[in-house]
Amino acid sequence: MSFALQVVIASTRPGRAGEPIGRWFASQCRRDERFSVGVTDLAELALPLMDEPNLPRMRQYIHEHTRAWSRTVDAADCFVFVMPEYNHGFCAGLKNAIDYLHQEWARKPVGFVSYGGVSGGMRAVQLLKPVLTCLRMLPVTDQVALANYAQYMRDGRFEPSADAGLACRTMLDELYRTAALRRDEPAVVA
Repeated sequence: MSFALQVVIASTRPGRAGEPIGRWFASQCRRDERFSVGVTDLAELALPLMDEPNLPRMRQYIHEHTRAWSRTVDAADCFVFVMPEYNHGFCAGLKNAIDYLHQEWARKPVGFVSYGGVSGGMRAVQLLKPVLTCLRMLPVTDQVALANYAQYMRDGRFEPSADAGLACRTMLDELYRTAALRRDEPAVVA
C-alpha cells in the first residue's frame, strides 16, 4: 500500500533555511517506497493573503490559485509541514495556506519537520496542532525537531547528523500507520 505524501515547505522568507531543509527531508522520503512524494514550496505557491469571498467550508472558490491549491491538498493522503519557529510560533504563510481550505484537510495525517534554536521549533508545532485538529487533521506525535539547525547548513545544503535521519524514519513509520488506519476504516456517519 502506497500513500501520496505532500511535503509543504512553510517559510516564504528570502534566504530561508526551509528550502534546503525541505529538499533534504523530501530526499529522505523518496527513499521510502511506502510514499509517493510531492513538494509544495509556499514561497513558490505565493498565495495572496486570503482573498476568497466565500467561507472555505463551502468550497466555492473563485480564484484559480485556490482551486489549484485545493486539488493539491485533495490529492494527498498525508502531509508533512517543514516549518520554522518564529517568536515561539508558526509562520503566517503556513497559517494562510491552511486557512484557504477546509474539507480538503479533513481526516488526513500530518507530521512535522520543525527547525529553530534550542527548541528545534517544537513550540511552533504545539501551537499549530489545535488549528489542525479543528480541521479534523490527525497530527502524529513523532516529529523531526532540528535544534540549532544552522550548524548543519553547508553551501546552501542541509547536512544533519544521522540522528535526524532516524527521526525521519520514526515519523514516517507513524505517518504510514496512521494513513493505513484511515484508509482501512469504514466511514460511519450517524
